[in-house]
Amino acid sequence: MSNGKLYLIPTPLGEGDPAQVLPASVLEVIPTLTCFVVEEIRTARRFLSAAGLKGQIGGLEFHELNEHTDPAQVEGFAALFADGRNVGLLSEAGLPAVADPGALLVALCHRRGIEVVPLVGPSSLMMALMASGLNGQSFAFVGYIPAKTEERRAALRNLEKRSASARQTQILIETPYRNDSLLADMLSCLGGNTRVCVAANLTCPDQFICTRTVAQWKQHPVTIGKRPCVFLILSA
Repeated sequence: MSNGKLYLIPTPLGEGDPAQVLPASVLEVIPTLTCFVVEEIRTARRFLSAAGLKGQIGGLEFHELNEHTDPAQVEGFAALFADGRNVGLLSEAGLPAVADPGALLVALCHRRGIEVVPLVGPSSLMMALMASGLNGQSFAFVGYIPAKTEERRAALRNLEKRSASARQTQILIETPYRNDSLLADMLSCLGGNTRVCVAANLTCPDQFICTRTVAQWKQHPVTIGKRPCVFLILSA
């Protein structure tokens, strides 16, 4: 029998009913799967229970794929698809394989001729971009930048220059406990007319999305806290 398929299953960006952010077609696929590759098993179990598998979690098979996973182990995941078995890939939040270790499994499937099926769900990056009012025609996701202050400020200045020369929105993310220090560095080293969007806890009840110039942010500072957040920069 031929290999099964890999289903890329989005998850909510925060706590709450998955049906509020995931289409019915995605929720219909989940009960058909018994094997999942996940970033963190406890989180995956909680999501799948909320997605309609409450009481059935004990019968599921889980394999972790995160930053600690050995590449040799990822190669071994090819065996999961034997005999036509389909497998679901879950991220901690949002779309799997986007700024996510699950990309290693997707790459493996392409090398092995295993069909990859992306399913519809929330993307914090795209939701932040479309709500920012910044350039959605030309943009770049740069992921994480250095955590050390001087290196981070140098990276921010370079992103501002790139944004100015290409008129391109720069999208970045940070570990939640460093959100406020990142924003502080933005306000200290970027030009006053550069626009910065802060998009925190997207799709959640306390969602916050605001775009201001650096000068305006200095006049109206905010505390983001440890909420998942996307930052966007567009130089004047």
